[in-house]
Amino acid sequence: MKLIIQIPCLDEELTLPATLRDLPSQIEGIDSIEILVIDDGSSDRTSEIALEHGVDHLVRFAANRGLGHAFAAGIDYALGEGADLIVNTDGDNQYCGSDIAKLVRPILEGRAELVIGDRQPDEIEHFSPTKKRLQKWGSRTVSRLARLDVPDVASGFKAYSREAASRINNLAEFDHTVDHVIQAGRRRIPTLSVPIGTNEALRESRLFSSLGEFIGRSAGILLRVYSSYGAMKVFSALGGLVMTLGVLLGLRFVYFFFFTDHHSLHVQSLILAAILMLAGFQMILTGIVADLINGSRSLLEDVSYRLRRLESRGGAESAGAERTGAGESRGD
Repeated sequence: MKLIIQIPCLDEELTLPATLRDLPSQIEGIDSIEILVIDDGSSDRTSEIALEHGVDHLVRFAANRGLGHAFAAGIDYALGEGADLIVNTDGDNQYCGSDIAKLVRPILEGRAELVIGDRQPDEIEHFSPTKKRLQKWGSRTVSRLARLDVPDVASGFKAYSREAASRINNLAEFDHTVDHVIQAGRRRIPTLSVPIGTNEALRESRLFSSLGEFIGRSAGILLRVYSSYGAMKVFSALGGLVMTLGVLLGLRFVYFFFFTDHHSLHVQSLILAAILMLAGFQMILTGIVADLINGSRSLLEDVSYRLRRLESRGGAESAGAERTGAGESRGD
């Protein structure tokens, strides 16, 4: 049983040593543990620090490509290296390395394919009250859409079986955490959450420069998720509501036309009713088209899954990345 712990990094030369020291060297039920660092175009000595601390694998981008791309590159590399289990953690030493054993245990016992670390945001001291409430609301919303119970959707501390890592596609450029929970729920991948601890914050989050940015980006992610997975339901509901308003206005005009002498004064209602009914019908058609596109996406995801399964060990390679592994260097 081979475990690869992947660490996406961007300018983490100060925090990466503590992260690496905290990782376990042995876990019961695991034959080998290897460390993979993904350097997402760092401008400091992140790559050099990783090699000095003896990491087994290094994927390095020449320029910053974003967390989603770095995560996807790590997953592809780990699958290509024959990993049976993949754990994702952060390079800022936010998560306790000793909790990796908790993450992989349900997978080793056959109870789950994806395990998410629950930071218990309500108990994190450096989270503001507003951020705690937003985290809780966001987790409930996503859990409902995914039909799962995930108390900490935003957690980046996750363990994937080889099967789960092959089935989940990495499509979100900004944040993969929400999309993976949705995919796991929709594809009925057995998913569990386990409580984990967090270390003292060594630096401020680089994902959000302000609370406003956090709210804006989170809202954008949820909107994208709803449009991707619930388009038919959302557009049908909106279209039905708009069409209903149009019909009611149309009935109002009919009433004035047949039962009063002032029907000519309500022509505007008829025009507005026609516009609303056409707009509602267009919304419903948009939902149908989006649902068809989502069906095509499912077929493409199935093809991607099958291709991943067919890849030979060591054959996966990330575009635009230079890989360095314990004394050897490979570039595109």
